[in-house]
Amino acid sequence: MADFGAEVVKVEQPGNGDPLRNWGPFHDGVSLWWKVHSRNKKSVTLDLGSPEGQALLKRLAQQADVLIEGFRPGVMERWGLGPDSLHEVNPRLVMLRYSGFGQTGPYRERPGFGTIAECMSGFVGMTGFKDTPPVLPPVPLADEVAGVFGAMAGMMALYHRDSGGSDKGQVVDLSLFEPLFRLCIPHVTMFDLLGINRERVGNDFPDAAPRSLYRTGDNRWLGLSATSQRTFENLANAMGMTELIQRPEFKDNASRLEHTEELNQELNGWLGEHSLQEVMEQLVPAGGVVGPVYDVAQILEDPHYQAREDIIEIDDPELGHTRMLGVVPKFSDTPGAVEHAGPRVGEHNSWIYGSWLGLDEDDLEGLAQRGVV
Repeated sequence: MADFGAEVVKVEQPGNGDPLRNWGPFHDGVSLWWKVHSRNKKSVTLDLGSPEGQALLKRLAQQADVLIEGFRPGVMERWGLGPDSLHEVNPRLVMLRYSGFGQTGPYRERPGFGTIAECMSGFVGMTGFKDTPPVLPPVPLADEVAGVFGAMAGMMALYHRDSGGSDKGQVVDLSLFEPLFRLCIPHVTMFDLLGINRERVGNDFPDAAPRSLYRTGDNRWLGLSATSQRTFENLANAMGMTELIQRPEFKDNASRLEHTEELNQELNGWLGEHSLQEVMEQLVPAGGVVGPVYDVAQILEDPHYQAREDIIEIDDPELGHTRMLGVVPKFSDTPGAVEHAGPRVGEHNSWIYGSWLGLDEDDLEGLAQRGVV
């Protein structure tokens, strides 16, 4: 939301601020996670546990379209900041509530981080190879997917409020495990009707073939997907292996799924005799759906990333001149921009409390002395 022009105000605890500031790696003591994750946001400090802080938050909520919170269920209510209380001061407010397991259900009071959500969503249980343990994702995937769902849900709620569906805001209850579970699209129905319990299959795709990772002759890895009949036939022709199309074990997707190992052996044999560059030059013009496995260094050198402005350069007062990922997606009329990286703790106290609430420097000095901000 902040990338596309929304005024997003991060409310932090006075002192050390948000726990994400303690995530390494660090540059001159500054968290790079924080700098990228919280770019374009404004930071204010506020002690929500104090009556004065709670009153200030209500005044901020009067001016806001969306309030996003990530406490365990019941915490905001104990502070007098639950939906009923906030809707008294701003009936149009949309309240987006993140928690590990949601606001209802027997697990609602459990603490929940993304790792546990990834495990309980079903995602981790089918990630990895048959003869290896399950594999956790190398990024906080459940948190990030929930963030995308939350941005979508918040905009849906605003659209409903503003398009004539209702003039009132509503509460969005978003757990960490459910968005990732939602991405495992057919699995419940497959189990219910067919008794199929999705298990670990490595890099293959259990519902279509070929789709996997393959090693080239120069010891690079690439992804290859030919999961439609036409794409498979184009691939076989481009590789000069038209006989694969005629072989009964590879004639259609159902047959290829039954003989995935044999098909991968055939593909590995051809790919292992060619360099990555040779593979790309031969297969891509013929309609082959292939692409190299990149690390960050290779991403930074890729001309397509550069042309799409997916890597941008910023000049930050704490980090200096550096690069970070660009704005996604690409809008034709409102393309978005990165105005600044993650702010210092309470950097915008004067601006937000002044422009939103009319407080002056003396007011803020008194609040700071009392530990409210």
